[in-house]
Amino acid sequence: MATIGTWWMWAGFFVLVLTFILMDLFLLGGRKAHKVGFKEAAGWSVFWVSVAMGFAAALWFWLDATVGREVANLRATEFVTGYLIEKSLAVDNVFVWLMIFSYFAVPVEYQRRVLLYGVVGAIVLRTVMIFAGAVLIAKFHWILYLFGAFLIVTGIKMLIVSEGEADLSKNPVLRWMRGHLRITDRIEDESFTLIRDGVRWFTPMFVVLVLVEISDVIFAVDSIPAIFAITTDPFIVLTSNIFAILGLRAMYFLLADMADRFVYLKHALALVLLFIGTKMMIVEWYKVPIGISLGVVAAIITTGVVLSLMATRRSAAKLTQH
Repeated sequence: MATIGTWWMWAGFFVLVLTFILMDLFLLGGRKAHKVGFKEAAGWSVFWVSVAMGFAAALWFWLDATVGREVANLRATEFVTGYLIEKSLAVDNVFVWLMIFSYFAVPVEYQRRVLLYGVVGAIVLRTVMIFAGAVLIAKFHWILYLFGAFLIVTGIKMLIVSEGEADLSKNPVLRWMRGHLRITDRIEDESFTLIRDGVRWFTPMFVVLVLVEISDVIFAVDSIPAIFAITTDPFIVLTSNIFAILGLRAMYFLLADMADRFVYLKHALALVLLFIGTKMMIVEWYKVPIGISLGVVAAIITTGVVLSLMATRRSAAKLTQH
């Protein structure tokens, strides 16, 4: 696997990620139940984006000094593009998490802990998936075409399939857990398990955590191939993916109260997948410059957000008039 990552860069990155997780768990209130407000979520969102961009800058300066300006520009742009794609596609996670929390009536102050452990699990699972994908691509380059075709099909489905209100009660994983595990009738604070009369019981919070983890695996099937379309360097793929995941919890609390305003964002994400999938399919004939890829993805997402806000504002204005 060709990569710019040296052993100390890999080690430094994992130490950095572990430090952030431990800080959140033990120093920044990760073990204390509380409601995350808009101001706190916005502050953390700015922090995580700043950390990611700081990493991109540090990467650029290091590569510029060691291997040259051209490589530095290319790899830093690949990182930023991969980060933007992952952050954009992760919006789907927000909608699914909202559905899960609403279905189980999880109090807002308890959601933070579930998502904290969900993020930790996502980091582990995606690390395994990215390394596996990098090995497969290194041995079987044609897999990139399968990834591309998969992204195109997924994008088309997102555009043409009308999504009704999902019925979570029919989820096969949920039905299996209800049929095979002892689950309490109500949420017991933040506990995932408890002992009753010497018997271990699982709480609905444990069920929510499992569903959150599974939802991330499902979305990773889209987002990881999308980043491999930008670069096959596992160091860039992993770091851009993980930095986006670290800020995912803050993004959830930032968008949770206004998720229904992004009515066209799903269409924008579908167009992003179509663009990236097409890019992968034509790579043998034309390699889309990374700068153009970044510009196209940014333009699609920005347009989707702006059109959504304009549409919902007009709808709200009409309701007010009537």
